[in-house]
Amino acid sequence: MSDRYIKHMAFAVKDAKAALKTYQQYLGVGLDAEIHDYEKSRNRVAIFNVGDVEYQLCQSLDEGGRFDKWIKERGYEGLHHICYAVPDIDVALEEALANGATLKECVACKVKGSHVHPEGWVAFLEQEAGGVELELMQVYTPEELEEYKSVKGI
Repeated sequence: MSDRYIKHMAFAVKDAKAALKTYQQYLGVGLDAEIHDYEKSRNRVAIFNVGDVEYQLCQSLDEGGRFDKWIKERGYEGLHHICYAVPDIDVALEEALANGATLKECVACKVKGSHVHPEGWVAFLEQEAGGVELELMQVYTPEELEEYKSVKGI
């Protein structure tokens, strides 16, 4: 596997459960999906894999939330962002910034640049590609994940 790969694709949807049902009914995928409500970011997310790629069907729990706002601005549901796993977040950000990228504030954390996340260190770029937000993530090693969980009391 390349040292950079798609970690997940996040789709902005009005109703995560209804969108999941469509994937299950018509494509036969997402049958083992998990649905989580995230209080900090105020989102409901249905998560499942298609091959090696994690799909996230993301619904804002509040009007004006991140995904609700995105849908209203564009007038449709769709691919919101792609998260690219990178081996070293700091190196990846240095490369992106050297090539003219700028950092975008994480809506949930109010942080620009690399910061901790339940799955790894993340950062968002201000630039979009084809209307799709770009996220970079250095995924935790199993040891780092255990450390994160112990610090958070999970």
